Amino acid sequence: MPQNAESQAGTARRSSPSRASGRAVLVRRGSVWPRFHPELGEDDRLHRAWLHAKRVAPQSHAGGCSRTPSTRPGAGATTDLVETTSVLAVQQASKRFGTAAALLAADLHIERGEWVGLLGPNGAGKTTLVRAIAGRVRLDAGTIAVDGALGLVPQDIALYAALTARENLEVFGSLHRLRGSTLRERVAWALEWTGLAERAREPTGGFSGGMKRRLNLACGVLHRPALVLLDEPTIGVDPQSRERIFGMLEELQRAGTALLHTTHDLDEAESVCRRVVIIDRGRIVAAGTPTELVTRTLGCAQEIVVALDRAPAEAVLPPGASVDGQTVRMTVTSLGADLPALVGRLRDAGYGVVDVRVMRPDLSAVFLHLTGRELRE
Repeated sequence: MPQNAESQAGTARRSSPSRASGRAVLVRRGSVWPRFHPELGEDDRLHRAWLHAKRVAPQSHAGGCSRTPSTRPGAGATTDLVETTSVLAVQQASKRFGTAAALLAADLHIERGEWVGLLGPNGAGKTTLVRAIAGRVRLDAGTIAVDGALGLVPQDIALYAALTARENLEVFGSLHRLRGSTLRERVAWALEWTGLAERAREPTGGFSGGMKRRLNLACGVLHRPALVLLDEPTIGVDPQSRERIFGMLEELQRAGTALLHTTHDLDEAESVCRRVVIIDRGRIVAAGTPTELVTRTLGCAQEIVVALDRAPAEAVLPPGASVDGQTVRMTVTSLGADLPALVGRLRDAGYGVVDVRVMRPDLSAVFLHLTGRELRE
């Protein structure tokens, strides 16, 4: 398989039957999700190669999960059933690699249809958290509950370059247990959804970066997952492809799919994510809507920047204002009252106003405030 393809394909359904009091979902405590798909058959070469690559022995999935009780955090592949209304519930997730702490009692909850951005500096724990949710990392402690199937869209393109767009979709659909007319219907939908129906018979190796990104996304959601893990889904694409991908993701969200969107593009996270979670040094340090994070972290103050036709005299400036050449700056808490007052004062003093800008704190300012400015590699 291509790099990351087996990770994208290995997102088996993890839900169990509904109960009267809510959804009963499979919970993992310090374990790795099994990846055995009985439909592939134990003698199938692809299945055996897949198991070998993941170093997982075939296991029975009778009843949907194991009910072996947990004896300690991280004690084997321990799962049970709990009640929850969240698509994803991560509680007190902890993981160390040697002496380095990658996760420290991290909590994360995502509701159905919610678009959540996961932000953090390099080495903050984002990758470890996402890999734990996907079953690629064994937790030392804590639980992860997933209500439904997972979809994974990796940053590195996970496609077979020699196969056509249709053939790639058929391969990944089969690995997600789609068969017969259901597989054909989902492949047809994906080709239309990605805008690649007319290129369906062409090898993907000759596709543009944006086309590959769209097909990469489709391969991860063919099985209608309840939650999709997105790792930098628009990296390296042109603005038109970026907007097309956002439109595709909005369609998934409107249909009730939850999205966990990992990105380093803070403007992207602020514009598309309903809620943002910031992780640093293995801990969740903030969570909320972008507006909530700005207000909670930096307050309601905004900066007014007024460009004049000439440099003003210090005497005409109100208390708290500063001047740099022909530019006056002032931090205010009541924009409606303070902006007209400042502009009126300058005009009354005989200065012409060339430009007025209002600079409010954004998610980038919050991120730097919470995580610091030092570069981490």
